[in-house]
This record gives sequence, C-alpha cells and structure tokens, in this order.
Amino acid sequence: MYDSVRFSNRNNIIHPNMKVLAIDSSITLVLLMLMDHAKKLVRKVIPKSALRGVEQGFRHSRGLFWRARYGFPSRNMKVIAVTGTNGKTTTANYINEVLKSIGYKTAIFTTTNIEIAGKNEPNKTHYTLVKQSLVQGFFSKARKADVDWVVLEVTSHAIDQHRIQGVPIEMAVLTNLTQEHLDYHGTMEAYADVKAKLFDATYHPKICVLNADDEWFEYFKNRAVGQVLTYGQKNGSDIRFDHVAISIKGTKCDLAFQKKHYKLSTKLIGEFNLYNASAAVATGIGLFAEVDKVLEGVNNLKAVAGRMEQIDEGQDFGVIVDYSYAYDALTQALKTLKQITSGRVIVVFGATGDRDKGKRPLMGKAAAKHADVIFLTDDETYTEDPEAIRQAVLGGIREAGGAKKTTIIADREAAIKAAFKEARKGDVVLLAGMGHEDYRNMGGKAVLWDERQVARKLLKKLS
Repeated sequence: MYDSVRFSNRNNIIHPNMKVLAIDSSITLVLLMLMDHAKKLVRKVIPKSALRGVEQGFRHSRGLFWRARYGFPSRNMKVIAVTGTNGKTTTANYINEVLKSIGYKTAIFTTTNIEIAGKNEPNKTHYTLVKQSLVQGFFSKARKADVDWVVLEVTSHAIDQHRIQGVPIEMAVLTNLTQEHLDYHGTMEAYADVKAKLFDATYHPKICVLNADDEWFEYFKNRAVGQVLTYGQKNGSDIRFDHVAISIKGTKCDLAFQKKHYKLSTKLIGEFNLYNASAAVATGIGLFAEVDKVLEGVNNLKAVAGRMEQIDEGQDFGVIVDYSYAYDALTQALKTLKQITSGRVIVVFGATGDRDKGKRPLMGKAAAKHADVIFLTDDETYTEDPEAIRQAVLGGIREAGGAKKTTIIADREAAIKAAFKEARKGDVVLLAGMGHEDYRNMGGKAVLWDERQVARKLLKKLS
C-alpha cells in the first residue's frame, strides 16, 4: 500500500524521490484520523494546555503527508505570497495581471478565484488556502501546466496552521495590518508576529514588498530578510504615488520611480486600490520588468468579484457590493464613496458571528462617521445570537452619534430592499460584508445567498 520511510523529526529530512509518505508513528496516524473526522471530540479529550502543541504537531505531519502524496509539487516553483489584513485578493489579482502582461504563464489562488494558465474559476470554498490537501492539489495542477509564477493570497491562519509549509516563497508582499482575527491571535502583536513569518527567516523570501504608509511598516521592515521594496505616498518610498483622482469609472494617480514619472490608471475604485496597484507595481519592478508593461498589467484588471463591484439594473442611484467585513475595509469603502457621490451614502451591513467581537463597535463607529443613512442587519451569525451581534454594533453607532440615522432590520434581504426604497437619484447604496460569497452561515447552517443576485432581483422589482 504505502512505502514506509523513516525521517528525522529534528530536520524533517525526506527522500526527494518519495511519492507517498507513510508516517511511522501510530500516534500521529490516530491523531490524523481523529482530527480530520472528529475535531470536536479531540478538543474535549485533550487538555487545553496541551492542545496547541498537539494540533501543531498534527499539522506538520499532515503537511508532510500531502506534500508527499502529490509528489512535492511546489518544489522548484517560483511563488509570490501576498498577505495583510485588507486588499490581499485585489493585490494578488493585480500582480497576476502584471505577470501576464510581462509575458509569464501564471497560476493564482485567492479567496475569490483560482486560475491556472489562464483558466479562471471561482473559489467555491469561501476560504483562502483552507486545506493543505487543496493547496498541494493546486500546486500539482500548476506544475503540470508548466507555469512560470504562482501567486498566493496568504492569511495569518494559513501561516500559523502550516498550510503553506514547504512552499518556496520568492517574494512576499504586505498590504497593511489593521485589527482583525483577534479572536484567534489574541493581540495585534501576536497577529503581526504570525504575518511577519512570511518575511523573515521562516520562509526567507528574496524580495519583501512593504507598504511604507502602514502603521506596522517599521516592524515588518525590521523582520524582513530579503531586499525591501517600498510603496506608498510617503517621501522616500521606492514607488511613490500622488495627485489621486477618483471617479465612478476608476482611479488615477501620478507614480514616481527612480526620479522618473508615470501615469497609473486602474478601473477599480478608491485610493486604497492605488495602494494595492502600487504593491503590484513594486512586485513587477522587483522582477526587473519594464515599468510601462507593469502599468499595462495594472490597467488590465477590470474587476474583482465582490470588491467594490457595481450593480446596474438601470436604477438612478448607485449600488456597490463590497467584501468589507472589517473595520478598516468598511471605513475605506465608505470614505471612497463619499468622495465620488453627489448624493447620500447609504450602507447596509452587520458583523460576523464567532469572530473578533472587539471590531463590532468599531464598525458601528465607522458607519456612523462616514455614512448618511445606516441599515443595520445580519451578516453571518454562525452560532451566535444575532441580536447580541447587532447590539454590539449598535453600541458603536450610538457612541459615535449615529443612532438617529440608523434603522435595524434583521432580515438582510428586507434591509437591502428598504435601502433601495430609501435611495434617491444621485445616492449610492453600499452592501457591505458578503461580497462574492454565494452562501451565508446562519445558525451553523449554510444558506444560499449571493448578494449581487439578491440586489439585481430587488432592483428589477423596484423598477
């Protein structure tokens, strides 16, 4: 069945020609079976003090298993890893277009899409690099397609849980770091520490692309082991942009590199997308590509599913669907729409259950500060009481003085319908939180839901 091969626990030495790994530890095999099929039981049986060590040991072993099962497919491949709190998916797709513009054959794995050698399909898992088996299966297909570069969107969970174990990172790109996932990491310092592993000796990238304007820039710069390339609006950034112009049709700016000046244009809306685009420009420059070709690639990206995606059914007000489920992302989306909207900004949003509870009042404050009309509704409740989630968000809204402009409608479709009825000519309605997703987790059960299709259906009825 499986060839039994011994390996060094200390050095993780594995024979390069090995096709399938048979773990010679009965304990590890038992954990593999238990934790894949009965994780809740394992967590009840093993004391909390020992659980993390057991889980991490299991993940190491599982990672070795799946790498071997697929024949170590990522070996000798060139990988660009994109991490950060917000903008990872968009930045990865910008980089993918830049690489194709340069002339490379590519593969990309993000929260929204998976593409190998030009064949693009939606990521139906709703997660990024959710399982080591999926990651290694993706690399196996990419290797068979003989791609030149692989672009990965990498979450802190993927790093901490060894889902990209053994993947050679040539370049690491950071978008930003803001509060998120503290239910998992505990503190911002712990969150940053995990992200920084992508830039330090853990993965040892040759080039590290960093956001010079980000609050955590110095921290990541000090952790970086590769050549550092910076982007942003600050003087001294390697790739610097200014003179920003935003419209409903896209975003433009002037871009400077090595005392030369260029025009950067993207079809995506918002100054935050210039940061994402500039990160892609820095990546292309790190590959010694012609700047004009890099900028052409940036302009080739027409849209990213559920990221400031416009919905048009002939209505006389704007409708935007965006995956802004975190405080900073919601703030940036609302600020952008205020800049380009002649009328009011109306937002429909909620907060996710079983996730970082500390961000809920912050999201409420962001809506109160930057939106003219608020419809507070349910996002995904998971196993939490939806009323408790809404009240936590409402606390932030009240604290920021936004209670009078807030209407609470628990049913999300009814809330969207009410927002559309409220909207007048020149207004814009932001549907925040669900983005590209095609189902919601409500009470621990998956419920079919595509925000874009719901919006189109309601707009057609309205007209």
